[in-house]
Order: sequence, then structure tokens, then C-alpha cells
Amino acid sequence: MTTSLPGPISAPPRVRRLHARIGAAHRQAEGIAFSRALLDGQVSPLQLAALIRALAPAYAHLERRGPLIAASLGATALPWDDLARSAALQHDQARLAAAGVPPTPTSPAALAWLAELERLADQAPHRWLAHLYVRYGGDLSGGQQLAEQAQRILAAHGLPNLEFWAFARPTAELKHALHDAFEQLELTPDQEEELLAESEAAFVATQRLLAELA
Repeated sequence: MTTSLPGPISAPPRVRRLHARIGAAHRQAEGIAFSRALLDGQVSPLQLAALIRALAPAYAHLERRGPLIAASLGATALPWDDLARSAALQHDQARLAAAGVPPTPTSPAALAWLAELERLADQAPHRWLAHLYVRYGGDLSGGQQLAEQAQRILAAHGLPNLEFWAFARPTAELKHALHDAFEQLELTPDQEEELLAESEAAFVATQRLLAELA
């Protein structure tokens, strides 16, 4: 989840427009109890395990469909190997389970989000890309702040660190690559507007998931 917009004000034009559209939705997400509690170090290891489990299916989908969808719309510069989070999410689930954190129930909000991603991938891939941007951009930005608090919580309970927010390359470098790839997109004016509108919907999906975790 995120605590800041997924990129600096000095970002290129399309990214700036994305940030402008998701700003209000982002502020609403920050107000959700789970986000506040995590930033305050007040969530439980079980809630963190639930978050990791809820995110895993959507990231697997993003990374399975993403390379072809992005390339088909002109974005060939995405560093997929460095951005990919699926392996880390699977690793984190296994380590937490091995450390004794009990299994968590399936997330209805995560299932609804995954269903919408699958629909968009088939019917409106340019809109689908908004979810990719919001997720990875957030992980590289505000997600790094959440990671610090999550690791402190887990360490206080004698539990292993999460790898989900740990990237092999510097996050600033990866954000730059993400921005460059989105500037590459070849979209019609209507598709451009729908991409921007969908970025708000992507934040709504995040809000629903966070509200459920609280």
C-alpha cells in the first residue's frame, strides 16, 4: 500500500497528469484506519500476513499479463525482472507460515480487484495499465515507509522481515524507469483520459482492501 504519490512533482508530463488525478483518492486512502495504524506501528503480524496474502494473486496477474500488454501499447522499457513482486510475496507467505503466523481468510476485496484486473486486461488494456502504475509506483514510494514500520512490528514479535518492499535496484532508479515506460505509451486522446480515470479506480480498490484489513 502507499503513503505518498508514486513519483516526484518533477516527473514527466503523463506521470504528472496521473498524479494530479489520483491525489484526492490517495488522501482518502491515507485516512483509512489500517494505513494510519501501520504508520504508527500498531498493526499485528496477522494483519501483515493478511495483507501479503491479499496482494499475491493480483501481482501474479500483473506480472503474467503485463509485459505483453505494455509492449503492445508501446511501453517497452519496463524493467519487469526488477519490479516483479510475486516471488517475494510467495516467499514472505511461506516464511511467516513457517514462523507460526496462522493462515488468514481469503480477501473478498482482493478477489473483486483481481476479477476487475482480468476484465480490463481483456477489454481495456490501456485502463489496466493504471493499476500497474499505481501498484508499483506506490511500492517504490510510500511503500518504503510502510516497509520500515512493518519490519519493526515483525522484529518485535521475533518474526522474519518481509521481502515484498525490498527491491534489488535503487527505488529512485526504478521509479525513473517506470515513468519513462509510461511516457512511451502510444494512446489516443480517449485512451489517455481513460487511463487517468482508471488510476482513481485503482486507488479505490486499494482503499477497499485496506478497509477490510482494518
